[in-house]
Amino acid sequence: QVQLVESGGGLVQAGGSLRLSCAASGRTFSSSNMAWFRQPPGKEREFVAAIVRSGEFTRYAESVKGRFTISRDNAKNTVGLQMNSLKPEDTAVYYCAGRLGPIATSIHEYDYWGQGTQVTVSS
Repeated sequence: QVQLVESGGGLVQAGGSLRLSCAASGRTFSSSNMAWFRQPPGKEREFVAAIVRSGEFTRYAESVKGRFTISRDNAKNTVGLQMNSLKPEDTAVYYCAGRLGPIATSIHEYDYWGQGTQVTVSS
């Protein structure tokens, strides 16, 4: 099993940048496809970005494409999310998640989750 711990959230003005990091422990991290999800206030959790085991393929939600970049370092057991040109609608709790199966965008497909980190974008 893999344990995930997110960090890097905070308060930022619109147009600013933040970098989230997810530290993983466990033997199966390098075998896992990883993703970031977010849950805005009062809304359901939604897909943000995903990256395959090798890091060679990524997938993004339309709402963040061109602004966010997901990456991973299998040597350090970390997954990152670089967020640029942030908007107030990006305000949410951001979660790191992983699964051993193929890359996916549904929350129901992921096997393990972090506790989340709050990102607040002020206008």
